[in-house]
Amino acid sequence: MMLEGKVAVVTGSASGIGLAIAQAFGKEGARVVLVDLDQGALDEAKKHFNEDAVLSVTCNVTQPDQVKKALTQAASHFGGIDILVNNAGIASIGTVETTSEDDFNKVMAVNVNGVFNFMKYAIPYLVESKGVILNMASIASKLGLADRFAYSASKGAVLSMTYSVAKDFVSQGVRCNCLCPARIYTPFVEGYLNKHYPDNKEEMFNTLSQYQPIGRMGTPDEVANAAVFLCSDKASFVTGNAFDFDGGVTNIR
Repeated sequence: MMLEGKVAVVTGSASGIGLAIAQAFGKEGARVVLVDLDQGALDEAKKHFNEDAVLSVTCNVTQPDQVKKALTQAASHFGGIDILVNNAGIASIGTVETTSEDDFNKVMAVNVNGVFNFMKYAIPYLVESKGVILNMASIASKLGLADRFAYSASKGAVLSMTYSVAKDFVSQGVRCNCLCPARIYTPFVEGYLNKHYPDNKEEMFNTLSQYQPIGRMGTPDEVANAAVFLCSDKASFVTGNAFDFDGGVTNIR
């Protein structure tokens, strides 16, 4: 029970990686606050938890007032906040030439402003608890990926914000790290394959898998295992780090 007694707020936690992280936290003894935009998906996600150890909050991470309200609800319900996982995010495909202004602004609003909002308004609670922040960045924050202009820009910002918060609050006992995954097999990837490669889905699946030197995509549960460690006291000496979670892409591809 690596997170016994902790209160963890996880954004984008109604499905995919966020839900896997929230479930893993719950199994390790944490009380979990599920934060997502989709109320229906939140209702389904809650079924995976003990009723007295979970709270679900509908929130648009781009709206500061909603973020402040969500954090107030979380702290009031469970008596504080120990862990913040900024997982909510959206993807975008395109180069600087093909990315529209609207698409760029939307990606930045969710992936950058959303992380900023939650860190800004959660910091007082985390200073009080000497808590932990874990941001979901990406290998796109470190490497040049084709057709990922807006997404890469947003994840680069997440990486820099992680370093900045780690530096500014280390003396107050707050740890801040980020995970930089390569491709993780989620419903998003499945939908991407169905939409863009309906006639050669298996071939493209293999191509996406082989991009990682380890020969496959990661799984949400594997990301969740890493998140549990980084948010636990077993990682108490770890802050200001960006962990490559990439099957070897960054260093041995």
